[in-house]
Formats: sequence, C-alpha cells, structure tokens
Amino acid sequence: MTKPSDFPPPFSVSEAIAPPTDPEDERIEVGVAIVGAGPAGLACAIRLGQLLEDAPAVAERLGEVPVAVIEKGKQPGSHLLSGAVVNPRALQRLFAGRKRLDEMPFYGPVEQESVYFLTSSRAVRIPTPPTMKNHGNRVASLAELGRWLAEQAEEAGAIILPETAATRLLVDHGRVRGIRTGDKGRGRDNQELPNFEPGSDVVARITVLAEGTQGHLTGAAVERFGLEGENPQVWALGVKEVWRVTRPLRRVIHTLGWPLRPGAKYREFGGSFIYPMGDEMVTLGMVVGLDYRDVELSVHDLLQELKTHRLVRRLLEGGERIAWGAKTIPEGGFLSLPKRLHAPGLLLAGDGPGFVNVPALKGIHYAIETGALAAEAAFAAVQRGEAVGRRGALASYDEAVRQSFVWRELEEVRNMRQAFGRGFWLGGALAGAMTASRGKFPPGDAGTEPDAEQELLRTDRARSYPASDGKLTFDKLSSVFLSGNKTRDDAPNHIRVQTQVPPELAELWARMCPAQVYEPKEGGVEVTASNCVQCGAITAKGGRLTPPEGGSGPEYTVT
Repeated sequence: MTKPSDFPPPFSVSEAIAPPTDPEDERIEVGVAIVGAGPAGLACAIRLGQLLEDAPAVAERLGEVPVAVIEKGKQPGSHLLSGAVVNPRALQRLFAGRKRLDEMPFYGPVEQESVYFLTSSRAVRIPTPPTMKNHGNRVASLAELGRWLAEQAEEAGAIILPETAATRLLVDHGRVRGIRTGDKGRGRDNQELPNFEPGSDVVARITVLAEGTQGHLTGAAVERFGLEGENPQVWALGVKEVWRVTRPLRRVIHTLGWPLRPGAKYREFGGSFIYPMGDEMVTLGMVVGLDYRDVELSVHDLLQELKTHRLVRRLLEGGERIAWGAKTIPEGGFLSLPKRLHAPGLLLAGDGPGFVNVPALKGIHYAIETGALAAEAAFAAVQRGEAVGRRGALASYDEAVRQSFVWRELEEVRNMRQAFGRGFWLGGALAGAMTASRGKFPPGDAGTEPDAEQELLRTDRARSYPASDGKLTFDKLSSVFLSGNKTRDDAPNHIRVQTQVPPELAELWARMCPAQVYEPKEGGVEVTASNCVQCGAITAKGGRLTPPEGGSGPEYTVT
C-alpha cells in the first residue's frame, strides 16, 4: 500500500539554515527579533515592551529597534484563523492593571453550550465533556484579536514588519543570530522582475520563533539543534466559514460523529464547532486529524456535507456566507513537544512547538502565555553581565513553561488524541477514563505516528459530498476567492512535492487541499501554487510548504 512518506519532498533543512551573508554594515540590527505576528509573537512583543518601559538602560543597549516583529502576511491578522473560543486567563495576566476584558475585541462570553452526537438524520445531545466546558470563555475572531494585539505591541514600542517572510534562520558557530527575509519580485521561474527586492539579514541578540502551526523555521530549528520530543508531531486540518445570519445564535455548539466514520481502519478523528459572533454572525468549521487514510476524504467537502444536516441548516437558513479559511492545528500534545524550547540565541513559543490542548479545543491562551514567558526569559538574558549566546542562557524559559498552567493542563490530557487512533468508540471510552483520572489512567505514555506514515486506502466516500449550490454549499475555488488570497499568479512555486507520484497519492493531495492547489494528471500531480492559503496540510501529508513572497496568501479579516 502507498504511504505519502514513500515520496518525500525535494527539500532539505539545510535550505532553511545559513550563516549571515550580508556585509555587516548592510545588516538590519534589532534587539529581539520575533517571527510571527500571531498571539504568541505579539504577546511576546507586548510583554517585552512592558519590561523595557521600566528598564530604559536595557532598552538602550538593545539599540534603535529593541523589538521587531516579522510578519509574512499583508498585515497582522491576515493569516490568523481559529474557532475561536478564548480562555481569557493569559490575556488577563498579560494586561494586568492595563486593560480590562471588556476593552478587548470579543463577541461576548459563552453563557450556554451544547454538544451533539450526529448521525446523518439525527442530533443527539450528550453531556458536555469536562475538557470542552467553555462557560465564561470569550468568543472571538482571531484575525481581529491579532490586529488589536498588534496595536498594543506598537504602543509598547515594537516595530512590526508586515509583508516580510522569514525564509532562513541565521546560525553561526552554533548560535542563532537572527533571520533572513525572503526576496520579493521574482517571477515564476525565479527570475528577477523589474520590481525585484533582495532579502536582508535581520540580526538580533535573541530570536523568538512564534510562526504558528507548521512553522518553517521552527521545524528546521528543532532538527538542527536536536530538540525533537518523544513523539513526532501530528496535525489536524480545520476549514471554517463565517455567515451573516437572520437569527442570532445564543450558545456554543460542538458536534461529534457524522459526517466522519467511526471505524478504526479509517482513522477519522475530529468534529465541528458552531459559535455565535454577536447577534448577526455565526462561525462554523470542521476539524479532522490528518492521519486519516482514505484518499477521497476532503475536509472542505465534509463541512459542506455537515451544513446539509437539519441541525446546522436551520441555523444558517436565510443567511449569507461572508468569509472562509483553512489552517492546520498541531495535535500531538504534551508528548510531541520539543525536549527543549530553547537553543543558543533562540526561543520557541505558541503553536510552532505544539502548545495546543486538543480535547479542550484550546491553544490561543497557551500561545499568549508562552509568548509572554519567552519575553521574560529574553529580558533576563539581556541584562548587563549576561551572555546571551552561552549554552543554557535561555533555559529559564523552559523552567517557566514547566511551572505554568500550560504544562500542567497538557500533561493531564497527554494521551487523549493518541487514543482515537483506535477508532471513535474505543478512543472515546479511553478519553473518558483519562478525564476522570486526570491523565493517570490508563498508565504510561502513548505514541504517535507521523501523518504521512499512514497507508492509504480508497472508498467511494466522495459520492456523498453535496454538489455546490452557491447558497448553502460551495466549491473550493469560490472559497479561495472569499479568503482574499493575495498571491500573484506568476509568483515562484513555494510548495515542494514530488510531481511524479502514484494516482492514489495525487488524489489524496487534491482531495485534502481545501484550496484546489493540486490536480491529478497522468503520471502524477500538477501544482497551482497561487491558489494556496498556506494552511500547511501538505507538510503533514508528504510535501513541504515553504514561505512564499511576503504579503501573499490569504487576507483574513473575521476568521
């Protein structure tokens, strides 16, 4: 049987690691370089600003630009997508005494919630699992929250560099020295166009990688510095829509079961979410683990199928779809975390190293908390008399994370995602035992297998996907258009895959991709990279997503 891992991408980690190459007088010097203007990176920038406000001498030593945030999207928030129901705990700590929750861009607290087990014709309400209780949490658009956090970071003194892709990690004599930004203005064949701008070396005392899921430099750094954890990381793919509706939704809804199949041979783990965004909007999405085996499975089409269920159809009736997006989610949990979260001159925060609680469907507050803790470790390391580049200079970050609520909560649910590799029913029973025992039963640690190692099978699953009607159900190309995709048609291909592959692998990629990037052809697959919304699913299933030109990709606004 074919496995995606049998056809590894034409990519070497050495492409993402290099020493500085610009002459010293042409390098951009900053104090702390933060890669990624998501919740982790922006929380790091905000916390650093707070600390430097009370330490002007340290700020002066960090130079004219003490804190710089490098963001590949058109603006902060452009590439951010999540459910999102946010636990406000980390935000309250970050802004203690400075901002109240009612000053933050939330759509309100969760006051009611329901969990349903679905069949194709029924919706059976079940007790809410303890891990999924959300009372008091806040509903948000992560894209909107990201823009607001960016404003707070700039007010705290950070410089944000949008439309700037970090393509290489600068490493010299075993120490991270910063990042290199990507070129702009290259053509499809990598030739220089009239508007060509070369990339630059951005050198820093400390580099914080907060790239989010499938971080390009994070993965390279983990391998380069031998930081791999006990288990390989695994991912899920989430596809999401935002609707303007005629009737307000007053509760948070999660569903399990249909349209996923429970049999262990399919390895279909996931579910859906439906959240209110004020009185006029509803967001809904489908999340499915990427260790599934059926080449005909399509998360985008599963979401379209879900909307035909009477429970969901009633909520959307008379409404209009106004936004769409897709993103991967790290699901390995505690046992897939790197064994260290630092290297000389480097810190890892947020989704990149895998700080996501899958049973609770939460990761945003972990990103904010780890970003803030990274800032505190960085601040301590740049004090007078400290040597940032020495081995262990940033180890206080690891200790702080281990003492935090992030570590405790992830440890308690460390085996839950792995249990569902045995099928829905057995996995559910094991998850119940783990919840009741706070992770102590069953004893021991379960393992994960790379998503690309799963042998493929074929069913007739695609026959049941609904046709696009342009009102309730939609095709992939109309969805990509709704994402606001900014990628040039003549931009270089940023996706690395083998193009001569068996038909079943070509079809897997075509079905898997929510943006219609891959098209099976005789003898292999054809890639339309300009459609890509940078969800990262291809990296989990046998390819490699590398950073495209800065400013390309989706332009998310309310996702």
